[in-house]
Amino acid sequence: MRRLLATTALMLGSLAAVTLPGAASAQTIFPINRAEILAGSRFDVKVEFAGVVARDALRVTLNGKPLEDSFGKPAEFLEREDGQAASSLVLRDATLATPGRYVLQASDGQNTASVAWEVYAAPEQRRAQNVILFVGDGMTVANVTAARILSRGIEEGRYRSTLAMDNLPRMATVGTSGSDSIATDSANSAAAYNTGHKSAVNALNVYASRARGTLDHPKVETIASLARRQLGMSVGIVTTAEIQDATPAAVFAHTRRRNDYIPITDQLLAAGPEVVMGGGSASFLPRSTPGSRRADERNMIDAFRQAGYAFGDSAESMTAAAADPGTRRLLGLFNLGNMDGALDRFYLRRGTVERFPNQPDLTEQTRAALQVLSRNPAGFFLMVESGSIDKFNHPLDWERSVYETIMLDNALKVALDWAANRDDTLIVVVPDHNHGMSITGTVDDNRPGTEMREKVGVYEQAGFPNYPAADARGYPPRVDVSRRLAVFFANFPDYYETFRPHLEGTNVPAVAQQGQANRFMANERYREANPGGQLREGNIPRSNAQAVHTVDDVILRATGPGSERFRGFVDNTMVFRAMAEALGLGR
Repeated sequence: MRRLLATTALMLGSLAAVTLPGAASAQTIFPINRAEILAGSRFDVKVEFAGVVARDALRVTLNGKPLEDSFGKPAEFLEREDGQAASSLVLRDATLATPGRYVLQASDGQNTASVAWEVYAAPEQRRAQNVILFVGDGMTVANVTAARILSRGIEEGRYRSTLAMDNLPRMATVGTSGSDSIATDSANSAAAYNTGHKSAVNALNVYASRARGTLDHPKVETIASLARRQLGMSVGIVTTAEIQDATPAAVFAHTRRRNDYIPITDQLLAAGPEVVMGGGSASFLPRSTPGSRRADERNMIDAFRQAGYAFGDSAESMTAAAADPGTRRLLGLFNLGNMDGALDRFYLRRGTVERFPNQPDLTEQTRAALQVLSRNPAGFFLMVESGSIDKFNHPLDWERSVYETIMLDNALKVALDWAANRDDTLIVVVPDHNHGMSITGTVDDNRPGTEMREKVGVYEQAGFPNYPAADARGYPPRVDVSRRLAVFFANFPDYYETFRPHLEGTNVPAVAQQGQANRFMANERYREANPGGQLREGNIPRSNAQAVHTVDDVILRATGPGSERFRGFVDNTMVFRAMAEALGLGR
């Protein structure tokens, strides 16, 4: 399991860890070196020793004072943590109320290591009554450009109009790397947005330690928990993915393994956000119900109802429940798994649309969430995710990902209209990570040649695509036009580039090789069905069946009180810090 060694912290900059004699087997400390911690927030402290040590040989201090004196309670000593030949010291739910620089030093009598933390508080009183965080999961610059072309149209080089996100006044580039790797996933990147702490791939709001239980790693508090605990605010989570998926789960869950869907569902009930809407009912249904993912007979939908939640399983029932002035808590579950994308739902009627015909649009979900959450005079924190931008970029299915980008922008417009006559709402739009997607020009079926690559127009030969004008929803009703965008990806498995949209269903670029575990080859069914297509040999390991995330910075846009924090380049942990400061947390 990945973890940071205190010895490597010497290279991490101005607050570098100090490692004293015996550094080769020095301790590992969480929170890690250079962690930024909001004053008054809760976090777990953990020191992992290299071997089994005696309790009376340990000395752990914070700014020179014994750990127990600094936090007002004793730490738990684990002589052989989880049966391993190594000791640990754990102190749960620690808080530091006073801003400043803190140095935690740990010694086992022979080896000593230390880390430095910055504890900060909001510099001003509360400025934002509400915070709305829009996450375009895996949304690239090309996603936004293509969404503007398809949804707004372009003529002689000028767009006929712009997207809602184009008009937000603040912008910054955001670095997305985690504590264990420059290449992030949605879990640790979303965790940084929600906690202000760095974490590792697959980890949700925990530091990745050597604990064997996925729920036993050092936890850090989320902004949703802080907003409710300190300010009495309401919390909302809206997504097109399963509600247990990484980005929505990062609002409330704590686990080292992002696919702990059943424990995450149980944690959701315990956290009690006022609004929960998305897919993922498979983790709510008792085992005996068809489609259930649970191993027990617990009916979590009933458990939420008993906790005071109104329930909706369609656009109609969700809208009716939200409109009821007595509704203060709302659970909406619209699919066993991820909700169907806009292209399949509205135009192609693919995916699970026949089984779940009344899934709401993200705009409807956002509108319903705002109705319910705004009934709390203390304000609210709302996270809205267009989760399938990423889910369609992975299989190189760019048309579907662009329709999900348009959907996110439509939902943003709902929030901007809601906040238009008030100056108390911070709105942030940001991807959690990037993909290697780029627009090269156009593909013109009428260009001569039998090879599809010869039909790609670049420079002056690209011209403009001929998609029909967008309908009332903001989408062109067709993508199978004669001159369409040429969109390609920078990282990919072996696959057949068809240069055409995948109308029959989501693209499946690679399939498992027969008799070889964890090795993928190009999906042959596209070869004969798409004459003129091209076999592309992959540039990532053959163990990958889809494109992977990139390390490129992402683009953040924002408006409202506190948005001035976003300029130039910022780390992803700054998203949390700016939201916390706008809410006056930590004062």
